[in-house]
Amino acid sequence: MKPYTNHTSIAALMDRSNVDTDQIIPKQFLKKVERSGFGVHLFDDWRFNADGSENAEFELNNPAFKGARILVTGDNFGCGSSREHAPWAIEDFGLNTIISTSFADIFYNNCFKNGILPIVVSRQALDQLMQEIRANEGVSFTIDLPAQTITTGAGNSVEFDIDAFRKQNLLLGLDDIGLTLKNVDKIDAFEARQQQSHPWLWTESA
Repeated sequence: MKPYTNHTSIAALMDRSNVDTDQIIPKQFLKKVERSGFGVHLFDDWRFNADGSENAEFELNNPAFKGARILVTGDNFGCGSSREHAPWAIEDFGLNTIISTSFADIFYNNCFKNGILPIVVSRQALDQLMQEIRANEGVSFTIDLPAQTITTGAGNSVEFDIDAFRKQNLLLGLDDIGLTLKNVDKIDAFEARQQQSHPWLWTESA
């Protein structure tokens, strides 16, 4: 997992509430087990027309939002099924920060395991961020994870809370596997001892 770094990026606006994981990555694209390649199908039902052309009415097809790494969206983002493909698609598309008033619990947890920062802000703060984007589409926000702040193009600042352990893992680029590998020496030592004390556990069956 890539470490999360401070950045200034275009903030895309998708003012929709209760965006579920089946819209984030529709079920027909869940046939792969690797994490890559899902970004082209992000919000597929909304991004594309029946003939495969881009839907000009969909928010992320707005040319002003091209290259955005920050998504500002409505309440309860990521609800629905627990598929981890949803954050895979978001990360593969190029987004690494989502700002909302609330997230579905499983989706929220999965974001941290995939290098995505889900930021929870108040209703008032979200309205202000959305208003600034509407007034100046293509505006950039700066995300400072160590300081836990969002700074808008107009110079407004919003603070956010985040669990200290999750914050540190994002900054270091550590997912569950990465955390385990930090203790690889202890794991190797344990396995060596066990092979001596319980050799039958390490004997391949015929």
